[in-house]
Amino acid sequence: MKRILVTGGAGFVGSHLCKRLLEDGNEVIALDNFFTGSKQNVIELLQKPYFELIRHDVTMPVFAEVEEIYNLACPASPVHYQYNPIKTVKTSVMGAINLLGLAKRTNAKILQASTSEVYGDPKVHPQEESYWGHVNPIGIRSCYDEGKRVAETLFVNYASQNNVRTKIVRIFNTYGPNMHPNDGRVVSNFIVQALKNQDITVYGTGSQTRSFQYVDDLVEGMIKLMATEDDFTRPVNIGNPGEYSILELAEKIIKLTDSKSKIVYKPLPEDDPMQRCPDISLAKEKLNWEPKIKLEEGLKKTINYFKTTIS
Repeated sequence: MKRILVTGGAGFVGSHLCKRLLEDGNEVIALDNFFTGSKQNVIELLQKPYFELIRHDVTMPVFAEVEEIYNLACPASPVHYQYNPIKTVKTSVMGAINLLGLAKRTNAKILQASTSEVYGDPKVHPQEESYWGHVNPIGIRSCYDEGKRVAETLFVNYASQNNVRTKIVRIFNTYGPNMHPNDGRVVSNFIVQALKNQDITVYGTGSQTRSFQYVDDLVEGMIKLMATEDDFTRPVNIGNPGEYSILELAEKIIKLTDSKSKIVYKPLPEDDPMQRCPDISLAKEKLNWEPKIKLEEGLKKTINYFKTTIS
């Protein structure tokens, strides 16, 4: 049994990770300031003797005796991370510093939940880890993009300078149960609108593409990355290389929900990337990982979840 700290543990991805780590026989401490996380996401875990939930903000120092740390603390949807951009940057940068300091003191292995947003609006397709990205450092998305890029910098330098055992996962679009219904991400937006028979909002022409992975696949990838040898510190893409246009996704969700919704078009937001798709060759090679859950299967599970949470 390992004692594992998960920051952002009551969030969408964090709650699934906590559940899986407990199922694997570990003791789990979840930290969350509940800005986007919810106690409801982990309510079933509170009855488990080896689970602990603590209200805490990672911009403040963290003290715990742990063997592994998963740093997932940061709002991940544009609606939430643009609400308070300074706080978003502080969460990524100061949170990384505080948790790397904890890892250094306790000799814990630590994983940073980075993002495909480090690639910005990419000029390379699909995106592989060696690509440096095309990011606007002063755009409305920069608080998240650049905060995550700085966090990666901190992780690689703590590894080289202080011998901290670091891992970096670059997460591509992920969906599943426990998503916030109003988080502004495309899958949750479309499902909620479809279930309410409201107009489905597509920005631009809908020709921009994304790859969508189900949350269980992501959790499996993160756990496999954490288990790699200590000297493997390179960022690894974890995402589904299946590529769909936003319009295709909208049409698929309308069909799966048997919705009466109509698609309406609005102007494309600033710095919204036109293509986003991972090259997962490194994950296949080093982790023996690739996504298992097909888009339609995952969407059905997510739709069933939202049916229970919205009126």
